[in-house]
Amino acid sequence: MNAVSTQQADETRYTFDDLAVVMGTYNEEEAIGSVLSDIDDVTDGRAEVVCVDGSSDRTPEIAREHGATVVEQEPQGYGVAVREAVLTPERPVVVTTDCDDTYPMARLPDFLDEINDGADVVSGDRLYFGADEMPGMNKLGNELFALLASVLMGKRVHDTTTGMRAYRRGVLQKIRWTENTGLSAELLMRPLMRGYDVRERPIEYDERKGETKLDPFSGGAAIAKSIVRVAYEERFR
Repeated sequence: MNAVSTQQADETRYTFDDLAVVMGTYNEEEAIGSVLSDIDDVTDGRAEVVCVDGSSDRTPEIAREHGATVVEQEPQGYGVAVREAVLTPERPVVVTTDCDDTYPMARLPDFLDEINDGADVVSGDRLYFGADEMPGMNKLGNELFALLASVLMGKRVHDTTTGMRAYRRGVLQKIRWTENTGLSAELLMRPLMRGYDVRERPIEYDERKGETKLDPFSGGAAIAKSIVRVAYEERFR
């Protein structure tokens, strides 16, 4: 049975006091302070921030200095950390982001407005404006991931692997999340194929600080495999 937006049953208008911003962190001491400062500035310090961390550098120390809740976890991959991050807070709206300073925290109010307008998931489309700061191979891969997911789902999506999304917490709790490297695609595809109100919105994308942890070949293959698996499972569940 397809889902419908929970807005019909919940007329609450959410504010920054209802917002949690979450991320998996792994050796991001170069960027984490800037990201957390941006969140604090945009939300007037009212948003909860959760970092699920497996770092060996000063990342967790810096996060705590900025008032974030740090959940320590042995490094087990992107999806394991992010899955823990999205399920930890109790606030009704959860926004995921990456800790490399590539995503525009200034768009948090816009994402919250979309949730208040009835969206269940709001997904930031990095490719809309060209993503000039993204390495060419990564950009091509992301375009191909979106094309693959669109064909398999029968629904057009433009950026399946973006790290910046807003979710109603109820959606995150109702779905069993299974993927690791491909979790970002799964977090978009399962709600969309179940009939939730999923919206893509253009966002700016900046040059990352620090080194990427994902191998473009093995990581890309894992993401493509996840997209196929999730589409198959959702079509025949």
